[in-house]
Amino acid sequence: MKNFNHTAGVHTLQLMYGCEIDNDGTTRGHMQLGYDGKDFLNFDVNNKTWISAKSQDEISKQTCDFINNVTTEDWKNYVGIDCINRINEYMSYGREILERKVVPEVSVFQKHFPSPEVVCHTTGFFPKPLNITWQKDGEDVHENVELGETLHNQDGSFQKRSILKVPAEELQKHNYTCVVQHSSLEKELVREVPKGGGSIAIISAVVAALVALVAVVAGIVVWKKKKNSG
Repeated sequence: MKNFNHTAGVHTLQLMYGCEIDNDGTTRGHMQLGYDGKDFLNFDVNNKTWISAKSQDEISKQTCDFINNVTTEDWKNYVGIDCINRINEYMSYGREILERKVVPEVSVFQKHFPSPEVVCHTTGFFPKPLNITWQKDGEDVHENVELGETLHNQDGSFQKRSILKVPAEELQKHNYTCVVQHSSLEKELVREVPKGGGSIAIISAVVAALVALVAVVAGIVVWKKKKNSG
């Protein structure tokens, strides 16, 4: 507050820190300070120094100098060493669960209302990263594709879906497939989109039956009116 010339009021200082380990063993540590909801200072782990956020003025530089003289070595040790050691420790505790791989269940189906589209639904997979793409006669399709977010299942696995908007006549003329890629699979999983001829025929038959039923009901109503008036 003194460095910002704030002598009164309610103000908030936020600290966010963490570390990461890549599959190849590369490690990264980060630490940021925020003041009143805005970026304030960032800690450069490699150079062991706090630097001013771009949006701040000379005041934050004064604070950088103050903090750098106090605890820079401690910050570096924590995010660069202690934090990494904790990740490795937690990984050892839950390795069986965290590193498990579960193959996704994939289903492909058509929806005719309110608009014609094909849905590729995947569920039950682990870990989270999964890729869904569409192909038409073996060629990638990128237009009219809606990819949903990856959602949690109650058992800790994940689910995801992709929707392809395509007219029914196009499905009859071409071969559409849903392609799923996941770390649990030795090779990509391909599901062919059903042509849907049977579904269309059933829908047409139902519509025709409803039209016939309405005609019969209307005829009975007219007949009864004429009979009562006679």
